[in-house]
Parts: sequence; structure tokens; C-alpha cells
Amino acid sequence: LHFIAVVAQGAPGRDGKYKLRMTDSLVERVYNMARSKNALTFLDIQVGKSTVQEEMPRLESFLKRPDVHFGLDPEFSMKFGDPPGKKIGTMSAADINWAIDYLAKIVSANNLPPKVLVVHRFTRPMVTNYKAIKLDPRVQVVIDMDGWGAPWLKYDSYRDYVAAEPVQFTGFKIFYHNDTKSGEPILTPAEVLLLTPRPVYIQYQ
Repeated sequence: LHFIAVVAQGAPGRDGKYKLRMTDSLVERVYNMARSKNALTFLDIQVGKSTVQEEMPRLESFLKRPDVHFGLDPEFSMKFGDPPGKKIGTMSAADINWAIDYLAKIVSANNLPPKVLVVHRFTRPMVTNYKAIKLDPRVQVVIDMDGWGAPWLKYDSYRDYVAAEPVQFTGFKIFYHNDTKSGEPILTPAEVLLLTPRPVYIQYQ
């Protein structure tokens, strides 16, 4: 079960950083929903004009739990002045490495199984300097193709921005609504699993 724990905003807000933090009590409610279904929880962040370094630590109490994992959404990481939603954002290998290191330390300090870090991507500039991403056995990195549209467009995005710039594991997102705007049906699990490399992570939204 994915939950966006920090949501990018079109307005600056009180701190001027174009993001809204969900309350701990709401995160806890989502976590309990996942547990009731014996499911994992993924906490995503859309940092707006904030940073991974500023937003991730406040979620540490949840990330210490063995069934809670983490996600980064570069689309809403606005490093160059534009507000979220006006242009597609970006994250560097340095941002991703910081998150990997942070998760790895949590794993070691709490004797946890490896954490999963999902990085959403559907354009090349969304993740820069991918070859500098430093893998750690305590963290499993999934680059998730999360663009929406017709099947051919999703296939092309997966090939060009995920398969062509391999990091560790690959993922693929299906949108119940947006993927059908062209009039075509959403891809079936069997169709997604024919991709090369075969995604190990498939998200439905």
C-alpha cells in the first residue's frame, strides 16, 4: 500500500517549500490498513522545493518498522525555481544515495531485513548521473516506470528510461484511470511480465 507522506503543492505554503506533510496519525492509519491486509507500506515523498535530507528523517519512526519501505518521486523535486506541476522535477544520484545511506543505517541499527527504495521515473532528466548510484545490500533499489498513457508509450518509457539506464531492480506502474484515456484497456499482468528486463515490482494506482 503506497501513501504519499509528503505531497507537493501548487502554492508555497507557510514554509515556502511547496509541500504538505501528512500527519503522523494519518500515516499510522494507512499503516494499520496495510497491516490488516498483511501488506507492506511504502511511504513516498514529493519534496517540492524542500529536500530529501529535510523530509526523510521525520519518517524514521515508521521506517524502523520491518514492513515499511520508502519511495522518492523526482517529478516533484523542484531544484530550479519552478513550482510543482509546472515542469517535471529532477533528483541526482547524490539525492538517491543519501536516501540509500539513511535506510541502510536504519536497517543496521534495528536489525531489519533489507529496505526497498522505489524511485519513480518516466523521463531521462528525472534521474541524473544514474551510474553514480551506490548500491548497498541493506537497500534494494527499484527504478519504477510511472508514466501514464497508451501501452506503446509506456513500453517506450520503460525501455528508454528504466531498462536503458539500469540500476538494480525495475518496476512498472499501471494507472486504472489515466492509462485508459486513449481508449485502450490497461495492460494485463501477463503483458507487463513480458517486458525485458522483467519488472519485479508492479504498482497499481
